[in-house]
Amino acid sequence: MASNRLWGNRDTKVVVLDTSAILMLFEFSIKLEEELAALVGKNRIILPKQIVDELKLLSTRGDGKKAGFAKASLKIVRSYEVEDVEAENADISVLNLAKKYNGIIVTNDRELRKKAKEERLSVIFLRGKGKLVLE
Repeated sequence: MASNRLWGNRDTKVVVLDTSAILMLFEFSIKLEEELAALVGKNRIILPKQIVDELKLLSTRGDGKKAGFAKASLKIVRSYEVEDVEAENADISVLNLAKKYNGIIVTNDRELRKKAKEERLSVIFLRGKGKLVLE
């Protein structure tokens, strides 16, 4: 028990979400918490503040459905940890946060997946419009 207080629970995986991951909850009716538990077990969901800012922007300036999804997403992200990360853009903030916690990135963004692979970070993405897979 004392070691858990000192070192934290090493069995808990940190999962870092990007904007596309949050929006896919609505676009494809993904049950994120259930899917993540099945893929990685016990987890802790974190997202950079830049992602929340992107969602706010999309909710006011996005087109039709996407704006609606972004508004709904803003309610959901309140239950997740949000961390302020210094970075020049949202993708870099996701990568930096994943590196900081040796976390797993959840994204549908091909470019971010490629960058994560270059950094040797694990990625979870949507396959077949209904199933998340760990890469």
